Amino acid sequence: MTGTLYGVSLGPGDPGLITRRAWALLERRDSVWTYPVRSLRKDSYALDIALRGGLEPPAQHQALLFPMTHDVEKLARHWLKAAETVRALLARGQDVLFLVEGDASTYASFGYLARVLRELDANARIEVVAGVNSFNAACARLQMPLSEQDDTIAIVPAAYGIAAVEKMLDDFDTLVLMKVKPLLDDLIDLLARRGLLAHSRFVEKAGSPVERVVLDVGSLKGATVNYLSLLLVRNPLRQRGELQRGCRKKTSTELEEEQQESEAL
Repeated sequence: MTGTLYGVSLGPGDPGLITRRAWALLERRDSVWTYPVRSLRKDSYALDIALRGGLEPPAQHQALLFPMTHDVEKLARHWLKAAETVRALLARGQDVLFLVEGDASTYASFGYLARVLRELDANARIEVVAGVNSFNAACARLQMPLSEQDDTIAIVPAAYGIAAVEKMLDDFDTLVLMKVKPLLDDLIDLLARRGLLAHSRFVEKAGSPVERVVLDVGSLKGATVNYLSLLLVRNPLRQRGELQRGCRKKTSTELEEEQQESEAL
């Protein structure tokens, strides 16, 4: 029997946010750990989360190279090589755990690995273990709601550019801007012009020992920040259209209960 590939989400940096399901898989000694690195000279951030939690790698563990580049052909070569490596392990009946910082379904290398593996083997067994996203952890750290009631949310890589971000400010109550490093100064200028700096928060490496939280986002102008950084922007100034409420009519019982509650007040 062939093995199963697991996308094991570890949360954004705090080992305490690893789920019980992920922890149980990581405690197994009969599986193979794999984890992404941007360069063979760099450590794996995902692996570091597991190690800081006191988890010990099994006898077999291996880094898979996912370089930071926009070269489509180069990326495709590395995705294929990683998938072929995993496929060979699975063919021997071994389960493979691919360690993922944050959540495996959200801007994660695991998505590319799983897609190419399915192209190589349509019958490949793949399971995704859900985890905590960096923006959820950041909101919890800040005690700031990601959304309330009927709020709209957009989760966007800042690389889409300032024009796209400005348009989204007109359409969404909360923007989660991921990977803001290259455009941080331009984003600060935009938020200042739109009167939203006071409603913005910056978080770098959420949940890790070197987490950085900045409430005065304007103070970051000209500063160097880590790749794993995000901006949370609440937009209380947004003009909303009319909300179409209700997917069903209320029952007579519900109407009576509302009337009674109103009279009691």
